[in-house]
Amino acid sequence: MSVTEQLPPELQQMLIRYQQTQNQLGQVVNEKNLIMTELSEINRALEVLNSIDPNGVVFKSVGHVMVKVQRDDVIKELNDRKEILELRLKSVERQEQLLRNQINELQNKVNEYLSKIYGKQAKAG
Repeated sequence: MSVTEQLPPELQQMLIRYQQTQNQLGQVVNEKNLIMTELSEINRALEVLNSIDPNGVVFKSVGHVMVKVQRDDVIKELNDRKEILELRLKSVERQEQLLRNQINELQNKVNEYLSKIYGKQAKAG
């Protein structure tokens, strides 16, 4: 098979699926990174909140305004958000693993297909 020859349609489809799966994996990895960053920020905020006096003054940013809030309310809100993010992270990690497995399977199929093509050509040549 020379460089100028067109790939068989079956191989073209496999390569298209491979590329699409890689793109999906990239999106999932980006989402995972965003979730991990937000979780890290929440954990840091919880550390700070837990280190201050329970009666201390706490402000929360709401849009362009800072609002005075109860420390315990903020802690509860952050813990709720943290729980949601941890569940989402598990889901995204499962999705990432599934996509990685699909990529490996597609890569193996492409390699197998190519070895069959080149194997036949080597026998014919």
